[in-house]
Amino acid sequence: MAVRDIEMDEKGMLEGLFLRDKPAKILLGLRTNQSPVYATILSKEANCTYSHTIKILNALRNLGIVEFEKKGRIKRVTLTTEGADIAQHLEAMVRKFLKLESGTKNEKKGRKK
Repeated sequence: MAVRDIEMDEKGMLEGLFLRDKPAKILLGLRTNQSPVYATILSKEANCTYSHTIKILNALRNLGIVEFEKKGRIKRVTLTTEGADIAQHLEAMVRKFLKLESGTKNEKKGRKK
């Protein structure tokens, strides 16, 4: 496999991780919860199965975005400094999209009158 193909695979993996609904909801869930949370809470917030949530969290951990802290039988999940920065930017993007969307809706309402 050529270096370019590897780079494209990594790009595709990153796009799939950050530009999809469930991983984005998990990241934003970690951002809005100020204290460490459990994977079960994140899976409920993202409307995702527990096993899929763990798969996403493991991918995020491999990228250095989240870390796990094991306390007894349970693992708490927290954002790393880098992860908090990424989640903040993601949240800002979501806010901008919502603002654009509401502006478009208001514009359409104005035309109907």
